[in-house]
Amino acid sequence: MEGIAGFLPIILLFVIFYFLLIRPQQQQQKRRKEMLSNVQKGNRVVTIGGIYGIVKDVREDTVVVRIADNVNVKMARTGIERILGEEE
Repeated sequence: MEGIAGFLPIILLFVIFYFLLIRPQQQQQKRRKEMLSNVQKGNRVVTIGGIYGIVKDVREDTVVVRIADNVNVKMARTGIERILGEEE
């Protein structure tokens, strides 16, 4: 019985790490993957580099983003940080 009691703090520590670190990270990755799969033509986006633009074309792994008049950038879909809503 004392052998199990010795492992109890280690098990408790793992449970705390799971709920404070591992689980939130998994949920954040799931939300990001869902957001990237929902990118559509016409969405206003912000890239990881902080550039604002409008999505002009969506392909499997790439998107074309218009960042200024007559300036289109082809970039990886994963380079999008977030999709802006109407109010932003």
